[in-house]
Amino acid sequence: MPPAALKVSPETARRFHRRALLLDTPAPDIAMALAHHGYIQIDPINICGRMQEHILRNRVHGYREGDLMRHLHGEGSGLIADRRRAFEHHLPDSNVLVAFPLDAWPHLLAAMHRRTSRHSAWSGKLTAREQRLAEHILEEIAARGPLSSEDIDDERRSRQAGWGSASLAKITLQKLFFHGRVLIARRDNNRRLYDLPGRVLPASVLALHEPGRGDTARWLAILKLRQRRLVTLKRGELPLVEDLVQPVAVTGCPPLFCLREDVPLFEDRAAPGPSPGPNFRQPLLLAPLDPLIYDRRITRLLWGFDYTWEVYTPPARRKRGYYALPVLAGLEIVGHVDPRADRKKHKLAIVSRRVRRGHRVAGAVEELAAFLGLRW
Repeated sequence: MPPAALKVSPETARRFHRRALLLDTPAPDIAMALAHHGYIQIDPINICGRMQEHILRNRVHGYREGDLMRHLHGEGSGLIADRRRAFEHHLPDSNVLVAFPLDAWPHLLAAMHRRTSRHSAWSGKLTAREQRLAEHILEEIAARGPLSSEDIDDERRSRQAGWGSASLAKITLQKLFFHGRVLIARRDNNRRLYDLPGRVLPASVLALHEPGRGDTARWLAILKLRQRRLVTLKRGELPLVEDLVQPVAVTGCPPLFCLREDVPLFEDRAAPGPSPGPNFRQPLLLAPLDPLIYDRRITRLLWGFDYTWEVYTPPARRKRGYYALPVLAGLEIVGHVDPRADRKKHKLAIVSRRVRRGHRVAGAVEELAAFLGLRW
């Protein structure tokens, strides 16, 4: 049985949330941030820096644009398998691409196997044409090393509805990746180059046995807690992790849970006002899918901010903007800034901005511009 609920005010819960998500004390390096959070979400859209850059620049001391990819794959020709400390793959049974530490690998195997028998245009069972091409692709990779779909001598297009002009090679490679038969060995800008798993991950990792269903279900529940640090748990999740969690009762919120190891971060809950810290009051521009705001319900009820990432929202229905970044200031989310990087002109422009009176975000925008190597 979990212990009795820890009753705290919304302000105390917000203070805890900041601390537990490394926003007050950044990690010294990417490996520690990745171990702390369990994974870092990766997204290819680059309007003012990619998703992973916005997540990590607030959480890793001295983080530079592109550091996550360098951590994953090294420079130039890439890392040899025995030196790799993390890899790219999808969260189980989802299309969400993330950076994982090596210990995640065995828990992904069951989802990889399930995909091989499901019907899906992008991640499921190989069609007869794709199966024949897959054999050729695997032979080419074995002989030539890491390849992208552009390196495969096959001009056929996919017949599957919904994928427009996607090449058959691209669809086939993507399915092979979802199935775990190839892995991303490195990237050329944002272009993926795939290689055989044995040349990407250490042999000791690939030799790990697939855990039982219950063990992976527990791992997924722990991963959710590690990623967001203050969460709701579904009825089936709580029994899996009740030995690890602390219930937290916050006025106006559903029952929340954190890891027991994080409870010391509540220690000054009786003290009035915000906790001290050199960057506490300085506004931060959060990633659109930042762990602090990923759960829209918690963002609304705990932080009083109703936020939707509007990149896939039709323009006429957008409230804030295509790539609006929420502004965190102290214990409040006080608005948004929607920046756009013009790399050719080396300038960061602001498409829209709406920030509560009394809060200045010029410093945060200047920091983003400097991070991207742009003027503002």
